[in-house]
Formats: sequence, structure tokens, C-alpha cells
Amino acid sequence: MTLFDQFILFLASFIANWFSALSGGGAGLIQFPMLIFLGLPFGVALATHKVASVALGVGATFRHWRESTLERRFSFIILAAGLPGVVLGASVILKIPAQYAQLALGVLTMGLGIYSALKPKLGLEHAPKNREGRALLSGVVGLFVVGFLNGSITSGTGLFLTMWLIHHFGLDYKRAVAYTLVLCGLVWNGTGALVLGYLGTIAWDWMPALLLGSLIGGYVGSHFAIKKGNRWIKRAFEIVTILIGLKLVLS
Repeated sequence: MTLFDQFILFLASFIANWFSALSGGGAGLIQFPMLIFLGLPFGVALATHKVASVALGVGATFRHWRESTLERRFSFIILAAGLPGVVLGASVILKIPAQYAQLALGVLTMGLGIYSALKPKLGLEHAPKNREGRALLSGVVGLFVVGFLNGSITSGTGLFLTMWLIHHFGLDYKRAVAYTLVLCGLVWNGTGALVLGYLGTIAWDWMPALLLGSLIGGYVGSHFAIKKGNRWIKRAFEIVTILIGLKLVLS
């Protein structure tokens, strides 16, 4: 790759991961299509994007860890429920056409933004719920489904985890985004990257610019999210989900 190509990769990665860290997902809106546009085949772009997205989790973790908002037990539940879905999703995505899944994902993603916009108070207050019994079990099933989407589809699946944590478990946007970036961005994406790297091919010569952009973008976006608060994050979430949904449907 030329130096100019590396710069374009860094810039696209920084912007994508800045928005993702601010809104709780969506880095694939810019980063993944850019890899295909610059010449990578779908499967190679998918695996390369997954590896680069781990750096988003690293950058976000550096910033969110200082806030100490993550509960150990709840973090374990998210990881235990979601990781099997991630592995399953990453194992099957390279074997099936993504056209219909992408269309459905686009409609669902737009639905997240519209739903949030129609609920003015959604995610503005932290009111934990559904942590025991059947309610917890249904929450675990939802986490597994979101994990499957995360492993199989690249664009915006972190947004589903953010919304599920808000809608079902009663988190506010600020805490939900922290869980998404640290656990999904770092652990879920790391697991997906390992599976896709084993089954597919990673463009390692593209990684320096992608990793640097993801790392810096994740940290800066997380800093903005923490400083601006729930109402600002909510608006960013709604804008990103609707844009991602439109992009998926139109493409």
C-alpha cells in the first residue's frame, strides 16, 4: 500500500471509531466498506475489520476504566451469553450469502434509531432491572442473538447490544455504551477476529493504519461520550443507527 492509502485508512478508521465510541457501535458503517472499496475481497475485509475493531475496544477501555461503571457480575453475564453467539456467527458468515441478512439488518438498525427517538426518556436514567429469574434468562437469550449478529454481520451490531442493555436491563446510555465498547469491542470482537482469522485471511499490511485509527478514535470518542452525558449520546445513537440502516438497505 502507498503512504496515501495508509493515510486514507487511518482517517476513515479514526472517524468510524470516534462515532462508534460516542454512540455505542457503528464503526463498520465507514471502515468495512472502505476496505472493500480499496480492493479487499469481502471475506478478507471482514476478517481485517474484525481485528482492527479490537483496537476500538482497547482505546475505549483505557478511557472507561477510569470511570469504574462496569459491574463484574453483569459483565460476566454479557460475556458468557454473547461469546457462544459470536463464535457461531463468525463460523457461518463466510459460508452464506450476506445479501438478505444485510437488508434485514438495515431495517432493524433503522428501527433502533426510530424507537429511541420516539422514546424521549429512554436511556436517560439508570434503573437496573431484569437481573434475576426468567427475566434474566430472556435477557441472556437476547445477548446470545446479539452475539451471533456481532460475529456474522459487520456494520453496527454493537448498537444492538447498546439498545438491548438499555431496553431490557434498564441501563442509561452512558453505562450501556461503556459495556458495549469494553466487552463487545474488546472481547466479543477479539473472539470473532480469532475465528475469522483462523477460517479466512487477514490483510496484515493494512493493519498499522487501521489499528492506530481505531485506538485513537475509540479513546477520543469515549472521552466525548463521558463528558457530554446521556442526552448527547442518545442523539448520536439515533443519528448513527438511522444512517447505518439506510446505508445497509440502499447497498
